[in-house]
Amino acid sequence: MKDKKWIFIILVILFLIGIGIYFFFFVNSNPNTNPTPGTRVSTDVSNSQTNDSQNSNGQKNADSTQKESVGVTEGLEKEIAKFSTKIMEEDHHRDNNMEISLSKLNNTIVKAGDTFSFNETVGSPTPNEGYEKAGVFVEDKYKKDYGGGNCQVSTTLYNAVLKVDNLKVTERHEHTQEVYYVPLGKDAAVAYGEIDFKFQNNTGHDIKIYGEMTEKEVKIKLIQLN
Repeated sequence: MKDKKWIFIILVILFLIGIGIYFFFFVNSNPNTNPTPGTRVSTDVSNSQTNDSQNSNGQKNADSTQKESVGVTEGLEKEIAKFSTKIMEEDHHRDNNMEISLSKLNNTIVKAGDTFSFNETVGSPTPNEGYEKAGVFVEDKYKKDYGGGNCQVSTTLYNAVLKVDNLKVTERHEHTQEVYYVPLGKDAAVAYGEIDFKFQNNTGHDIKIYGEMTEKEVKIKLIQLN
């Protein structure tokens, strides 16, 4: 009996060992319980897609912010008038004087309600400021003097001002002789300390003046600042 008992115990032990071996190999061989190399790649792709999605969303947000920023700045300046006059004289002294005056005039802001003065803005055309002698009208005579050419700049500005309602011209003088760059009666002569060109800004907005010169033209733009 004792021998049969030990035999039974040994059989039970062997049976349990067999079951253990079976489940060990079954679990290790089950593809659903162990990750395969493909599973790792799938995870990386998923992360990549997530990152791409985040980058895409981030880019969209950045683009949106940039467009909103542009939208804020757009419309701050509105062109309300422009005028140009032709340069028909080949005189580098005159061209030099006009370039200097335009540089002083450029980006000038005339506040709402203020009066603009050409002479106060541009200043006295002296050699120290870089001005050279060029043709000017003095009474009925044509002669060379510092700042010759300034009248074409002031005249170009005058004609731009005429295009804007509520820019009221408060001082303007015609030349004693007809000038070539505008029709008769459309000029605005200036002479520092003597005659000036002035206008008052009654538009309710600040106005910025842009001035530039090319080889063939003097150009003025008036910009409304909102």
